[in-house]
Amino acid sequence: MNSLIKKLGLAALLAAVIFSMACQKQTTKEEWQDLFDGKTLNGWKVLGGQADFYVEDGMIVCNTKKDIDGGYLVTENTFGDFLLELDVKIDTTLNSGVQIRGRVWDKDTTTMYLSGKGDLVERTWPAGYVWSYQIEVDPSSRAWSGGLYEPGNRGWLVTLAGKEEARQAFKPLDWNHFKIEAKGDTIRTWVNGVACVDTTDSVSQSGFIGLQFHKAYREDQVDKKSLWKNIRIKEL
Repeated sequence: MNSLIKKLGLAALLAAVIFSMACQKQTTKEEWQDLFDGKTLNGWKVLGGQADFYVEDGMIVCNTKKDIDGGYLVTENTFGDFLLELDVKIDTTLNSGVQIRGRVWDKDTTTMYLSGKGDLVERTWPAGYVWSYQIEVDPSSRAWSGGLYEPGNRGWLVTLAGKEEARQAFKPLDWNHFKIEAKGDTIRTWVNGVACVDTTDSVSQSGFIGLQFHKAYREDQVDKKSLWKNIRIKEL
């Protein structure tokens, strides 16, 4: 009888240890992780161009250059379901975006593409081109910051046309807080606490996080900066 009790006690202890480890693993997974250490670009790499990225005063800085193709500074790790938060400040002459579940085409691919002007055209993307969801950073008068775009594939998925509160949320030439949730097929975005996008799409389920940079198309864009800080993620 004592032997049976001891065996049952041991089994209960083992079950408790396993349960505790599982809870600890779950807790760790749901904690915030810093994607940027504030000092280096460790954990990041450039895709699609030769951008002038560097770290200064706890910020990731991209200095726009002429005759350098655009691209992305992307995480070396990939993420599926998550809550992402970051702060961005950008010159009003520029455009940028936050790539999520990012991927690259492994071969030349042709898709139908919807432009910001509403034109649906056929486009071919070369192998190595970055595609998947991008949350727009748009300081122009169009003011679609927080909208959902898909470079390298279908183009605009959700614009902010007619969403005046969302269009007014972004503050030009100031720091702006972006919150992005990707959970299953649901994608939601907020800019400075204002809801911008709440939609579903299942084309990409996992990939890298990326900070977009454009080349300087005009002289007034040369040596203008995009600034990023407080980049953190919570896996769901």
